[in-house]
Amino acid sequence: MEHFDIDQAPLEIERKFLIEYPDIAELRKMPDYRVVHMEQSYLQEEGDFPGGRVRRIVDGGSVTYVYTYKVRLSEMTRHEFEKEITEDDYRRLLRHKTPDTITIEKDRHSFLYRGLTYELDVYSFWDDKATLEAEVDSEDTPIPIPPCVTLIKEVTSDRRYNNSQLSRNKGNIE
Repeated sequence: MEHFDIDQAPLEIERKFLIEYPDIAELRKMPDYRVVHMEQSYLQEEGDFPGGRVRRIVDGGSVTYVYTYKVRLSEMTRHEFEKEITEDDYRRLLRHKTPDTITIEKDRHSFLYRGLTYELDVYSFWDDKATLEAEVDSEDTPIPIPPCVTLIKEVTSDRRYNNSQLSRNKGNIE
């Protein structure tokens, strides 16, 4: 993996919500709806390698592989370095998967609502809840909750709902 300057990486500002398991038929009616399947694994830090995550993304008949590394600046804001990689790179990086974690499998449903793009993740290990994220331009941007979801609570600051933590505790929240 090439060297990168994380301080030069773009900022990602997002809020995350725990929601009841959604009605997929209602999601499909939302503007600009699309769904992809993801397999997401977390990598351990080793020597000069910073860790991060890799994803295998299936979108219809095509498959892409992505490496991502983030540095948290606040509860909502991170620097995010992301790069498409080859399948060979993906398989090589998977050898550095963090021990005692699972590969998260989820379907990501994306859609527009009131000018924001939402990403709703339905996980293979939950059948009663899901997560909803909205990426915004500033931390104080109001987030309207789409009518096709039922909010349980905001979990932006609750690290138990970070995907990296879900991979460690196999989707079990205490």
